[in-house]
Amino acid sequence: MPEIRVTPLGAGQDVGRSCILVSIAGKNVMLDCGMHMGFSDDRRFPDFSYITRSGRLTDFLDCVIISHFHLDHCGALPYFSEMVGYDGPIYMTQPTQAICPILLEDYRKIAVDKKGEARFFTSQMIKDCMKKVVAVHLHQTVQVDDELEIKAYYAGHVLGAAMFQIKVGSESVVYTGDYNMTPDRHLGAAWIDKCRPNLLITESTYATTIRDSKRCRERDFLKKVHETVERGGKVLIPVFALGRAQELCILLETFWERVGLKAPIYFSTGLTEKANHYYKLFIPWTNQKIRKTFVQRNMFEFKHIKAFDRAFADSPGPMVVFATPGMLHAGQSLQIFRKWAGNEKNMVIMPGYCVQGTVGHKILSGQRKLEMEGRQVLEVKMQVEYMSFSAHADAKGIMQLVGQAEPENVLLVHGEAKKMEFLKQKIEQEFRVSCYMPANGETVTLPTSPSIPVGISLGLLKREMAQGLLPDAKKPRLLHGTLIMKDSNFRLVSSEQALKELGLAEHQLRFTCRVHLHDTRKEQETAVRVYSHLKSVLKDHCVQHLPDGSVTVESILIQAAAHSEDPGTKVLLVSWTYQDEELGSYLTSLLKKGLPQAS
Repeated sequence: MPEIRVTPLGAGQDVGRSCILVSIAGKNVMLDCGMHMGFSDDRRFPDFSYITRSGRLTDFLDCVIISHFHLDHCGALPYFSEMVGYDGPIYMTQPTQAICPILLEDYRKIAVDKKGEARFFTSQMIKDCMKKVVAVHLHQTVQVDDELEIKAYYAGHVLGAAMFQIKVGSESVVYTGDYNMTPDRHLGAAWIDKCRPNLLITESTYATTIRDSKRCRERDFLKKVHETVERGGKVLIPVFALGRAQELCILLETFWERVGLKAPIYFSTGLTEKANHYYKLFIPWTNQKIRKTFVQRNMFEFKHIKAFDRAFADSPGPMVVFATPGMLHAGQSLQIFRKWAGNEKNMVIMPGYCVQGTVGHKILSGQRKLEMEGRQVLEVKMQVEYMSFSAHADAKGIMQLVGQAEPENVLLVHGEAKKMEFLKQKIEQEFRVSCYMPANGETVTLPTSPSIPVGISLGLLKREMAQGLLPDAKKPRLLHGTLIMKDSNFRLVSSEQALKELGLAEHQLRFTCRVHLHDTRKEQETAVRVYSHLKSVLKDHCVQHLPDGSVTVESILIQAAAHSEDPGTKVLLVSWTYQDEELGSYLTSLLKKGLPQAS
């Protein structure tokens, strides 16, 4: 029995470190290869020993697919390919291929140069890893080998993010990575066609959230920033260099222009210039509005937002600073937070999801005394706000995508167990499909029923259409014909065409049944009585009395014969072809009841 097997090595009932193994029709694919922001020990990367137990990685895996450039989806890639040893192909979109190495190098600098970690990948390893990458265009079907093919769909979320369909023969799996079903200021909404995969693997970060309107959230955000700046406070917005950062920059830029505010807005790290360079480069991946106005005005060239210098953090007066990374777990955002945390005039706005273990998660959970490195305790007096500008689909968006793709089964990853449980029940109730949510290291096995494609001859289709019945996708119809297999291909043709093609003579198969009647008259008279009876009962059928004394009803033949032992009994022989099975059975039961008495 063919089957699909799925084992999460990361993102099974948790957010962070996405890495999912899929076996489909004998092919093995790894979906994403991320790291966990909340750990700096072995738990940071997925447990690849799960694969290496059975030999070399390259012998086991047919390919690796990276959905987008966020580190929880690609952060373990150089470690996996250069240190654990994978030499096979790695597929991703062009924007992901361009931006991935920048973020990986940034991550390496923080881990090695600042924290002094050993056993970490080098700059050269990042370069060597990226040489194994094959770029994929949207909606392009890529043949990994003779049997395995993949196709990318637009996912929104961040520049270059894609959902992937993995197909072997008639079996297929769709992996969403992270996606957003709502268009925003710089990206379009995720989209997939009705591909009806055997399995849809979807993220479920916001499995129980139904977000309020985007406009309300933007208004609240601008109001909070404005109020803090007006009272002379400083606003820290921790972001990842690409994605929400550009979204919120566009929002503040237009607001500053409209209201005429003078307080400076800064963006930390040199990544911004590079980031915006890539947005300009990959303008086709942005939304319609930006693409339309791009010639007159590039939305990513900001007038009010300037590069941040470390010394500015100590400057007096109001300011707004976008600093990386987004969960306050390291880097410049954490340094600025430590400087500003003690002043109640200041505010930190967390615009996205924070993984457990990060400072961002702690302050959002209400912790106001934080133990920092060197046993130092930091008292948080600044205001802490959470506003979801996260580019993930909410519960409504996830349900929408399931409805669009029409999968046979759904599997949830990249979410918290309790929230997943709620969504799982909702999906099963609404779509009547099985839904799974395996933990890391747990395998889900799905049996699949292979569909065999059959070509139908034009003659047979024309005959069907001649009956005046138009095809209806919702009401399957039976087609009668002969199935021919030639060179591993199946064709359904009419019986006449099959006989002609195969050079065979036609044989007719008839079924005969005996019915005993009590009748002392001669056989010819019995036949006349049978004819009269059937003529009166079967008004919608063609009933004939033939010169040889037999009676026909459509293709059914009835002959009367004498009983060999009982002269007062006649035997009726009723015979029919298999097409008239129903009518033949009805006539037999009718005649068994006997004939009406002659008047």
